[in-house]
Amino acid sequence: MPSIPDRYTKPAIILHWVIAVLMVLNVILGLSAENVRDEWVRPIVDTHKSIGITLLGLAILRLLWRATHEPPAMPQGYGRLERVAAHLAHWALYGVMFLLPLSGWMHDSAWKDAATHPMQYFGLFEWPRIRWIMAIEPLSKEGLHDLFGAVHLWLGNLLYVLFALHVLGALKHQILDREKELQRMLP
Repeated sequence: MPSIPDRYTKPAIILHWVIAVLMVLNVILGLSAENVRDEWVRPIVDTHKSIGITLLGLAILRLLWRATHEPPAMPQGYGRLERVAAHLAHWALYGVMFLLPLSGWMHDSAWKDAATHPMQYFGLFEWPRIRWIMAIEPLSKEGLHDLFGAVHLWLGNLLYVLFALHVLGALKHQILDREKELQRMLP
C-alpha cells in the first residue's frame, strides 16, 4: 500500500495558488466596477466574467486532480472537531468555486441586453451564454437576472467568510500549534 504524502503535489499547489490569486483579483474587479469612470465599467466587467469562466475551468481541473490524487494526511495534532471543520470548509470552498462562476454566468445570460452584447473571453472569442436562459421571455428573464445576481452576491459574501476561515485556520495551525501547515501547500 503506497504511503500518504506529507505535502500536496505540485499540480495541486499550482492550482491552489492560481485559483486563490484569480479569486482575489476577481473580487477586486467586481467591487471596483461600481466606483470607476463609465468608460472603464465594461472592460472591468468583461474581464471579471472572463476570469470567472477561467476559474470554473480551473475548479473542474482542481476537483479532478483531487479525485485522483490523495491529499496529504492531516497532522496528528488535529482534534476530531478540527478535522471535521477542515473537511467541511474545504468542500464548502469547492462548492463556492463552482457556484460563484456558474451563478455569474447565469446572471449574465439573463441580462436583457445579452443578445445584442456578446460575451467575449478576454477579447479572444465569443463565449456562449446559457441557451435555456436566453430563450426565456423577457419579463421572466429580468426576474431571473435579479435572482441570479442576488445569488452571485450572496455567494461572494460566503466566499469572504470561507476565505477568512481558511486563512485563519492555516495560520492558527502554523503559528499557535506549530504544525508545518503552510509548508504542505507552499511551492
